[in-house]
Amino acid sequence: MPPKIDPVTLAILKGRLEQIADEMDATLYRSAFNPIIAEARDACHGLYDATTGATLVQGANGLPIFVGAMAFAVKAVIEKVAVDGGLAEGDTFLFNDPYEGGTHLNDFRLVRPIFRNGALFCWIASVGHWLDIGGNVPGGYNPKATESFQEGVRIPPVKLIAAGKMNQDILDILAANSRVPTSNWGDLNGQLNALDLGERRFKALLDEYGDATVAAAFVAFSDRAEALMRAALRALPDGVYRFEDVLDNDGITDDLLTIALDLTIEGDSATLDFSRSSAAAQGPINISYSTAIAACYVALKHVFTGVPANAGCLRPIRFVVTDGSLLGARAPRPVAGYTETILRLIGVIFGALAAADPARATAAPFGTINALSLSGYRNDGSRWVMFSFFGGGLGGNPETDGLSHANNPISTATIPPIEILEAAYPVLFTQWALRPNSAGTGQHRGGLGAVYEIETLTDARMSLLGERGKVAPFGVAGGQAAALNRFTWTEQGQTHSPPMVSKITDVALSAGGRLRLETPGGGGWGDAAARDPVASARDQRLGYVA
Repeated sequence: MPPKIDPVTLAILKGRLEQIADEMDATLYRSAFNPIIAEARDACHGLYDATTGATLVQGANGLPIFVGAMAFAVKAVIEKVAVDGGLAEGDTFLFNDPYEGGTHLNDFRLVRPIFRNGALFCWIASVGHWLDIGGNVPGGYNPKATESFQEGVRIPPVKLIAAGKMNQDILDILAANSRVPTSNWGDLNGQLNALDLGERRFKALLDEYGDATVAAAFVAFSDRAEALMRAALRALPDGVYRFEDVLDNDGITDDLLTIALDLTIEGDSATLDFSRSSAAAQGPINISYSTAIAACYVALKHVFTGVPANAGCLRPIRFVVTDGSLLGARAPRPVAGYTETILRLIGVIFGALAAADPARATAAPFGTINALSLSGYRNDGSRWVMFSFFGGGLGGNPETDGLSHANNPISTATIPPIEILEAAYPVLFTQWALRPNSAGTGQHRGGLGAVYEIETLTDARMSLLGERGKVAPFGVAGGQAAALNRFTWTEQGQTHSPPMVSKITDVALSAGGRLRLETPGGGGWGDAAARDPVASARDQRLGYVA
């Protein structure tokens, strides 16, 4: 029978375990070569159940969408081991397969078993966004991809390290399939170092408190998360609440695609049914089932902030996702732009919950990362690949205006700083500012989007995979929609815009060419007539409203 843990010890263990995940995050951020990890923090670490792969512990800094998807990734490794056998202390698995617990091909996962006294105790895992892994477009975000082979190299779960010995053949394959192998090499070693540190810290904690006590704490954490989620659901009125939103297009056919949710609240449980959503798309905005569930996890955590972040919070939830659909894609459907789809999925959950409980209503965030890839050759002949994402406004809510120039709610990542991007790549930012009139009005307005202008200092190729160019972020409770996304570029004195509104592939730019990105704000909350006059005057004074 597991030992009974007093509340003080349980709280201490919770803090210590979360600190281990935080320290792994920090180790990778400080050692990665790629600014998307080192500065933007597009990575995460966690501890996972030995048998099921379920999330046990995550830190405060890692990307929540990764933490949710990693449970499926660890499960994929567990299934591989069940077939292949041969699991040993010192093993580490590597893969980026988006259909086996991944997200898209740039996100590489490392999964390592933790043994105690010869038996598997749990799993420890790391994921980070690598800069380039082949494919038709440098950086991986190919808006015209119709299959994953055009997005990069796909690696199934393989044993990178066997009983402490590195498999050099796998490293050679990875290096041969990247335009910037040195960057990927640095990121891989940063992830391995993070796992090494996490393993040491965790084993020291087990030595201090005992294996049985820590195992019992894992059970208690999950049970507590389940109980709190059930209490949160009981507080909502029973019923069926429907909401839907759209994506601009899939980059191939210029038609809207729908993400629709039927949310059923029944006592202390809920069903999230996405059956009315669009079928799988030709272009790269599909997501796998594991990514869809991870996005639901993120959305629910945003709404029910007091529920601990582990797998227990999903026990009262049933998910209905049509196999092979836009939200349940199978290989080789392209998935590079998964970020755009999960942002819309999170938004429809916000919308449905707003109908169930207006007091928890949050208007739509700006809803696109605007994945921009620039690449070329420096004057010395060396190759450069820049990938970056950009900010916008978050939605108004019952208590406050939305944040301006924020990151999207899929993550705790930060927008890469100008100074780092300009130091790493031959680009010059000529504008980085808030965008007036971009927020949805309301009693609590949305946050403002941003304006970015970038000049290329060498000849370059450019691709953009964005969204919200046709249908703006919605308001709730009487609030208004925000501004649309807008992208243009100037080449040889001529200004152009994408035929697909928010997506364009492989545009040639001469040195001195300029890009201009105007991102959406967030939707408004409540009737604008009820806005505090002092707040309205301040908006005018600061130029938020022109």
